[in-house]
Amino acid sequence: MRGAWPHLDLRLSRLPTERPLVRILWEQALLPWHLLKEKIDLLHSLAFVLPLWCPRPGVATIYDLSFVLYPEGLSPWRRLYLRSLTPPSARRAKKIIVLAESTKEDLVRLWGIPREKIRVIPCGVDPTFRPLVQGQVLSDFRRHRGLPERFILFVGTLEPRKNVTVLLEAYAQLKGEVPHSLVLVGAKGWRGEEVLAQIERSGLSDKVLFVGYVEPRELPLWYNAADLFVFPSLYEGFGLPPLEAMACGTPVIASHTSSLPEVVGEAGVLVDPRSPEGMAEAMGRVLGNGELREDMRRKGLERAKGFSWPQAARETALVYQEAMGRRDV
Repeated sequence: MRGAWPHLDLRLSRLPTERPLVRILWEQALLPWHLLKEKIDLLHSLAFVLPLWCPRPGVATIYDLSFVLYPEGLSPWRRLYLRSLTPPSARRAKKIIVLAESTKEDLVRLWGIPREKIRVIPCGVDPTFRPLVQGQVLSDFRRHRGLPERFILFVGTLEPRKNVTVLLEAYAQLKGEVPHSLVLVGAKGWRGEEVLAQIERSGLSDKVLFVGYVEPRELPLWYNAADLFVFPSLYEGFGLPPLEAMACGTPVIASHTSSLPEVVGEAGVLVDPRSPEGMAEAMGRVLGNGELREDMRRKGLERAKGFSWPQAARETALVYQEAMGRRDV
């Protein structure tokens, strides 16, 4: 199948690979034979795992090691799959792509993977994430979505690793001091119902809005409509939402853990994700200081310029060449 990219040849499996067991069967038993049959030069596994028998050079993208460092954040089945098959994939791969230096250090420290085998290639940010100056567009968006005039935004799947429960504790301490509501955007993931139950128990239902999943094309409107973006995650292999928020000119507060300092740098405020008091203090300080918000906005926009998808593509192509023993890119 060829679409807008003439050099792309897309082959789709007829198997129902959306089912986990079928996908593993395809990945481990059938894919290696297709590599031989189709005379493929290189396999790039985009999600952690290579076939145990891989007849061609393999590149694996390992997004994070949350299944090792924060196993309670994943379902038992997902945890078992990743812990069983990712370590041997990392050792057999010719090259490994990670999104941040922190994940590279995790691979070296936990599994002894050679540093020279790992390439850090950060994500880029799509040009659609930008400041929107049309006030009427945002006003219409707020009215359409029934949003408050002023709100704090979180974007991410509701699951334990995202640490939304601590964000709710911080907001509960802050809500009497600021007029802002808290808006949670993202699908309900593993144990996500615990977050919704906490909203009810805490008496925050009138101030916290859970939106659920939204289409990616709508996300720039959410970031632009918010006064502040908060990302309290315990662990991230990269952390795309803070980058998207900065690209939209929205001030960012994020955790000081894992890859997030590499993404946010000095453009945002970094906090201890396990301290609701510290998080509440930071949120109140940013919301209460217009000059600070404007400074964070300016620095965030400048910071976001350093993350480019074309650059990520060029660096990925170099990894392919190195994995095949070539250097002619």
